[in-house]
Amino acid sequence: MTIRVVVAEDQNAVRAGLVLILRSAGDIEVVGEAADGEEAVRLARELRPDLVLMDVQMPRLDGVSATALVTGEGLADVLVLTTFDLDAYVFGALRAGAAGFLLKDADAAELIGAVRTVARGEGLIAPAVTRRLIAEFAAPRPAERPAVPEGTAAALDSLTRREREVLVCLGEGLANAEVAARLGMAEATVKTHVSRLLGKLGLRSRMQAAVLAQELGL
Repeated sequence: MTIRVVVAEDQNAVRAGLVLILRSAGDIEVVGEAADGEEAVRLARELRPDLVLMDVQMPRLDGVSATALVTGEGLADVLVLTTFDLDAYVFGALRAGAAGFLLKDADAAELIGAVRTVARGEGLIAPAVTRRLIAEFAAPRPAERPAVPEGTAAALDSLTRREREVLVCLGEGLANAEVAARLGMAEATVKTHVSRLLGKLGLRSRMQAAVLAQELGL
């Protein structure tokens, strides 16, 4: 299956490099390029790609706002390009429903692997990166700590025992295959549980579920 990608990055040289790398993979097709957030959203609406590779800091419309529009309209998954500064932009992208994060200094193999991972519905990318992100997001300074969404307690009560176990695994940054191995179930069953718990909790991505699990101390 070919993965259709829109690349959104305001620096021409960086964007060209990303496109060149992605086009070297036989199963990835770059269907559009955007130099700002507004263009990224327009292309997502027009082309309906599988994934948008989104820089967080762009002109006209920043990557966080663009991510919220793309995920809110169900246009595509969003893989965010970031640094380890872990600033408000990155946190905002997580809350906006980003499916995963990729460091800008990632090599070609990591970029291609990340795109494939998100396209499979995994969301959580490299465990080392994911766990560090989750740890940082789950323990911000008190003044910045996001409120747990209203109704979360009731939503948690609606989860089955298995769904709750899967949520705990997501909080540890485990991928579907790792969750399946730990809980003794098929990987397809894990995907079903993830989809159901996201729906019950009103979340847009596995990353949001992972951070929620950390925030609640599950």
